[in-house]
Amino acid sequence: MTGFARAEGQQGAASWAWEVKSVNGKSLDLRFRLAPGFEALEVPVRASLAERLRRGNVSVSLAVTRQVAGAQAQLRVNRELLAQVVALAREIAAELDAAPPRVDGLLGIRGVLEAGGEEETPEQRERFLETVLASWNETLDALLRARAEEGARLHEVLRTRLDEIAALVGEAEGSAAAQPGAIQARLRTLVAALLEAGAPVPEERLAQEAALLVGRADVREEIDRLTAHVAAARALLVEAAPVGRRLDFLCQEFNREANTLCSKSADLDLTGIGLALKAVIEQFREQVQNIE
Repeated sequence: MTGFARAEGQQGAASWAWEVKSVNGKSLDLRFRLAPGFEALEVPVRASLAERLRRGNVSVSLAVTRQVAGAQAQLRVNRELLAQVVALAREIAAELDAAPPRVDGLLGIRGVLEAGGEEETPEQRERFLETVLASWNETLDALLRARAEEGARLHEVLRTRLDEIAALVGEAEGSAAAQPGAIQARLRTLVAALLEAGAPVPEERLAQEAALLVGRADVREEIDRLTAHVAAARALLVEAAPVGRRLDFLCQEFNREANTLCSKSADLDLTGIGLALKAVIEQFREQVQNIE
């Protein structure tokens, strides 16, 4: 979900620059910093992002500069804003018994003194907004291309991690063949300890305990589910639709089976495989957070 894009444009004496960046996020979180007077563009920009993105923390900024050159250059006082500022300054000065505001201070307030030539007509303003918005669409396309390039690189990383998980599951399956022997050894040790203690051990009770121990130590079910999860993850990686949330869920299932496998393990080799499996699953999960 990582990406960055910038687009610039100019129309007459006005120029603008869009910037958008995207970083990882569980949901779609949008933040805007638009030039004064262009706040209305947030609605269509927000709609276009929601239509084409599903996850990520996205920040959008728009900077607009207007330049007036030559004989047309002049300064203009925004008298409506100046009147509001003066009225407020007098009210505060009366309350605090302060000196009245100075002219240079009033003119230094942002927006009171403006640079420009002729006023824009509403039609000119609307055409300019449409041009700036069209430039945004180009910026969004560039962001999506950047995210797609990042996704292609992540696809290879995730595929490699899945290969490692599959290989460890195969090792666990091979090691599981030694489980009956390990269980038998544990049973013999327990029986010997009981006999040495002089405790009577009915054969039926011994058989029951042996059956329970074998059932608890059988990891065949966990290995089958891990194999199925690997196949499901491989299928998701080739889908064109957003799959980040579903991969998140699979990571939880991977972890659950790996934990159970470790808890059931009756020999050190299988325990080592289970721990290695958990480490690779965590690496896979960390990368999944970058997927939309």
